[in-house]
Amino acid sequence: MLRATPNNSYPPFMPVPYHPPIKRSVEIAGHKTSISLEPLFWDMLRSAADDERVPLNAIVARIDMERIAAETPPGLAGAIRLWLVARMQGPPA
Repeated sequence: MLRATPNNSYPPFMPVPYHPPIKRSVEIAGHKTSISLEPLFWDMLRSAADDERVPLNAIVARIDMERIAAETPPGLAGAIRLWLVARMQGPPA
């Protein structure tokens, strides 16, 4: 397994998070759909749901509603990734 080096942003000896997307089924508004995300993003999404004490499907449904309301809506997987990164950055200063 690849390991991080002192020259990159990961702590030493942390596995590098490169992995192909994994497809999982979620339910949004009573409809099942499949989403393909890398394991790192699935972990972050699960963590967000745990932090907010809601089911993962509820977080995905919220992101889906927000993305549909956008002027140029991205795909759902892209919207989830963007939402997770924005969540990590915190509120605007």
